[in-house]
Amino acid sequence: MNMFSIKYFGIFFLIISFFSFFSIIYSYYFNLLNNLGNYFFTFSFTFFIGLFLIIFKKYKFEKISLFERITTVLVGYIILPGLICIPYYFNIDNINLLDCYFEAISGFTSTGFTIFNDLDKLDQTLILWRSSSQWIGGLYFLFSILLLIDLFDENLKRSLTNYISLNSSEIFKQVFKIIVIYILMTILVFILLKLVNLRSYDAYNYSLSIISSGGFLPNDNFDTTFTTDTSKIILSISMLFSFFSLFFIFNLIFFKKKNINYLSEDINILIYLLVVIVLSFTFLNYDNNFLNILVSISSSVSNIGVSFQQVPKNLIFIFLLLVILGGSFFSTSSGLRVIKVITLIKFSINNLLSHSRPNQIYSNKLSLNKISININDINKYFFAIIIFIISLFLISLLLTISNLDFEIAFKLGILTVMNTVNSDMYGLGNLNFYNFNLFSKISLIIFMIIGRIELLSIIILLKKFLFKN
Repeated sequence: MNMFSIKYFGIFFLIISFFSFFSIIYSYYFNLLNNLGNYFFTFSFTFFIGLFLIIFKKYKFEKISLFERITTVLVGYIILPGLICIPYYFNIDNINLLDCYFEAISGFTSTGFTIFNDLDKLDQTLILWRSSSQWIGGLYFLFSILLLIDLFDENLKRSLTNYISLNSSEIFKQVFKIIVIYILMTILVFILLKLVNLRSYDAYNYSLSIISSGGFLPNDNFDTTFTTDTSKIILSISMLFSFFSLFFIFNLIFFKKKNINYLSEDINILIYLLVVIVLSFTFLNYDNNFLNILVSISSSVSNIGVSFQQVPKNLIFIFLLLVILGGSFFSTSSGLRVIKVITLIKFSINNLLSHSRPNQIYSNKLSLNKISININDINKYFFAIIIFIISLFLISLLLTISNLDFEIAFKLGILTVMNTVNSDMYGLGNLNFYNFNLFSKISLIIFMIIGRIELLSIIILLKKFLFKN
């Protein structure tokens, strides 16, 4: 393992230790001392090892290969949840290590599948720990985008930075900006939720889940927590923070005309979102429950997945489609990415028209983007869709083999690959992951990770090992 990877993991060991320390402070303040020793152990272990990894050897900034970066991201998704699962294992009786790791992976990948059926019986510090695992995982995902940015097209790189090829030095510069914006947005979501009179404990947990596109809830009372129209509107707006690019608000504030490309993707997905909302309000407003539908729309496009129980069941396909499309390139949401799908549709229409009217010239530029999409990027977009279909086929097959009904396996496969929690709006609110067999849990763990790093990364790793020449 290269020195960059060691420093990279050291940073996240220290982040985990920080949230362990916060759990210790919370336990002392509210006199929840039964499981205090477990958080002390987690804090000590992660802090001292993380500190050792950071100061072990002076690191000189240098360019690292794509293979090394993919390996670093993948190993992190395996190792870091192992640290997060420590409090689960020691705090709860009669729970095996696989279930703890499943819960930790689900939180770290911001998926939200849970083995706990009654959240009210869990210790409050453990609820905080679950929410914290999502926040850490969301930050890790944003860092991973930087490391794997060479897998994406040049235009999407330009929406992040002027540097087309990110070396280690540039990555660390962008990392600082990401941390600051990510923290500020979390605070902003917390403030918005406090405006609708949520108690601080709930607002804190929801803010960590929402900003990371996670599906863990602090209690089983979601329907009774957001009852007023104002609270539902605030909740919908808050969930859209993880739908748009992390830098959207930052770019709006520091906008320059010559850098309009920085805003191009977010403005296009804003138009897409408004179209979806208008069509839903026009055709899907049954029984005057549009605000419930609006929450489901915001939750689906941002790949959070939580919903009220009173959502029309005939809209399952639409919500799943919104989940598949996903959000912005540089956001904590998953999905195929709206901008890719829009580009593919435009490219396909232009090719059809070019055959019927060969004398005409059709541009593949997006509305605000002065840079044309090249054929290599188009090929990447098509390949991404093919990879999604392969991933969905494999996870659906594995879950069906595990004796799940095909419809449930198919819908759960979509949510797994897109890192979206199961809920009533997808017809999967009653799933009990604790009762899933060993094969099913391992399959879900693997594909929750694949959903975050994309199957393309795995293919590159296999190519490296199988075709060394």
